[in-house]
Amino acid sequence: MRTPPPTFLQKAVRVLAAGIFSGALLLGCATFDPRPLDEPVFRQRAETRAEDGVRVSAAVLSAAEAEAMFDRPLYNKGIQPIWLEIENRTQHRMRFLPISVDRDYFAPLEVAYLYHAAFAKKTNERIDRYFHQRSIGSFIPPGQVRSGFVFTNLEMGTKAFIVDVIGTDLRLRSFTFLIPVEGLKVDHSEVRWSSLYTEGRQVAIDSPEALRGALEALPCCATGEDAGLPADPLNVVIVGDGRDVLYALLRSGWDETASVSSYDPTAQLPWEFRYQPVKPLYLFDRPQDAAFRKSRSTLNERNQLRLWLSPYVYEGKDVWVGQISRIIRRTVWSRFIIEPDVDEARTYLLQDLWYAQALSKIAFVKGTGMATLAKPRRSLHDDTYFTDGLRVVIWVSGGTVPPSDVVSVDWEWPVLERRKLLLGE
Repeated sequence: MRTPPPTFLQKAVRVLAAGIFSGALLLGCATFDPRPLDEPVFRQRAETRAEDGVRVSAAVLSAAEAEAMFDRPLYNKGIQPIWLEIENRTQHRMRFLPISVDRDYFAPLEVAYLYHAAFAKKTNERIDRYFHQRSIGSFIPPGQVRSGFVFTNLEMGTKAFIVDVIGTDLRLRSFTFLIPVEGLKVDHSEVRWSSLYTEGRQVAIDSPEALRGALEALPCCATGEDAGLPADPLNVVIVGDGRDVLYALLRSGWDETASVSSYDPTAQLPWEFRYQPVKPLYLFDRPQDAAFRKSRSTLNERNQLRLWLSPYVYEGKDVWVGQISRIIRRTVWSRFIIEPDVDEARTYLLQDLWYAQALSKIAFVKGTGMATLAKPRRSLHDDTYFTDGLRVVIWVSGGTVPPSDVVSVDWEWPVLERRKLLLGE
């Protein structure tokens, strides 16, 4: 027997009941019980910088600390609070510029609004007041100390940021921070750097021509674990201390990748796909020492950079050998492949660091040997690629260098008629 359709009155009762039930749920969630953490907790691990009468201390809250401090799971919405303390020891009024920390930072009430509940006006007002009171603000009078939070976009691994403070003396003071974030074990944290090269195995190079010769003598490509078939071409060299290299990449928007041993592929985290481990390739009889990824909105298109610390030291700076490629796929059912024009990924990295004002010199050296589009080369995973055969050499800078001040070393240079050569015309 077929059930008769509900009457208008029955429908109205159902709608009203559903509204009451939903309202009860919202009211049940409309509690706000933060557990403020004492500032000494942050000071114990905060990093401190001082310059020209201004002292800045900074600490990045973990997911658990952020939730305890604000009674809301901020990491789940991609929000990461940074605690700052700024002391003005000068006679000038100082102004802190939060945009220097994150160009897309969140205003305190913007974050608070994300956690408003229906039918909870008083609770929402408490949330607004709480978030506003705990933001650091902008002005620091002479002889005063200000502390509080900046709400930034979530980044795991190592948080790289700048704190800019400008005074009425019109002097800009910049403080650079690289702070590990709890919750992601990055691949390069597992490398025993001091054991990579025992005493006597590193080679000091002091002349440009000797460096050029050493770089041209490197293998053409990385390999698989058995060192048999060649894999992807070694098309990048970076000269610089490890900290400067890391800072340059992070400030340019590159993400560190998780170590294979610590990565949980079943974890449903909002940042998960950005930090997936990169498959190992081999050089110097070991897998890459560090890998970085720059993803777009999905995993279907991303740049991947693998780096190995070489045995060479040039003018006291480490020399890193790298392999960069752009990984693409058409659909979620397709397999990932490297973009055939591997030189494009190499050029992208050069432009990226150049515009980030993170490099001081560039050069090109012979390396992988030319392969044309008409006669491409195959990699270990059966991907085809073509290349002009050159490696880009990038000297990273410890500070900022305007693009116009970057020096070009006169070694090799990508051929202007590259299209004809690559097409085999």
